[in-house]
Amino acid sequence: ERDEVPYRSERLTPTPHTVRITMAKLKVSELRTKNKQELLNQLKDLKAELAALRVAKVTGGAPNKLSKIKVVRLSIARVLTVISHNQRAALQKAYEGKQHKPLDLRVKKTRAIRKALTKEQASKKTVKIQKKTAQFGLRKFAIKA
Repeated sequence: ERDEVPYRSERLTPTPHTVRITMAKLKVSELRTKNKQELLNQLKDLKAELAALRVAKVTGGAPNKLSKIKVVRLSIARVLTVISHNQRAALQKAYEGKQHKPLDLRVKKTRAIRKALTKEQASKKTVKIQKKTAQFGLRKFAIKA
């Protein structure tokens, strides 16, 4: 009889001797579902892990730990990016409908587009032009060329 191989979760149960289980590459979609406090806790854990990896680097740790530094740094960047996106979205919602917004929340576009007249301003006519169009409307011709 062949012994059945236990499920993956049963094989990978942590033992009391396990010091630290390193985190896998984070997915942004998973990070977006977390609240601010969870993100900050995750950031703290990642920074602690990075510090431990840097100590291992100095003391001459295993090569797999040295290659893990890049992954952890990228994960920290992902967490910080999600935090700043959430902050920005909250601020956008707070300033929605207000007359003045902070410069960094305004649309960038180009300077020429930002300074250009609005459609309403461009379509306005002076008093002189209004009188002229009222007196002399479009001429109608009998023959079309």
